[in-house]
Amino acid sequence: MLDNLIIFVLAAFVGFEVISKVPQTLHTPLMSGSNAISGITIVGALVVAGMVGGTWSKWLGFVALIAATINVVGGFLVTDRMLQMFKAREQRAPARTEQTKTAEVATAS
Repeated sequence: MLDNLIIFVLAAFVGFEVISKVPQTLHTPLMSGSNAISGITIVGALVVAGMVGGTWSKWLGFVALIAATINVVGGFLVTDRMLQMFKAREQRAPARTEQTKTAEVATAS
């Protein structure tokens, strides 16, 4: 039990140090690229929830599963939103000038 706690604390420190060194302009692309890694955390949460015998551990594994799922879904939503920004905008109709309006009225009568 103590070994797992030590690994968790060390992983938290290493994760914080790695993320804090990334420039802000790279956070979104890196997050979208790390969705596969977050999928691995879902598998890990399922293993933890299924392998342990205690009720408290099963609930903790379930909470980990929910948190990992929210992380993956949020990552895909952010990626989709980021990709929407790069799509070409619809071609807008040119503004009608006074000459165009006058020509339309003349042809209509």
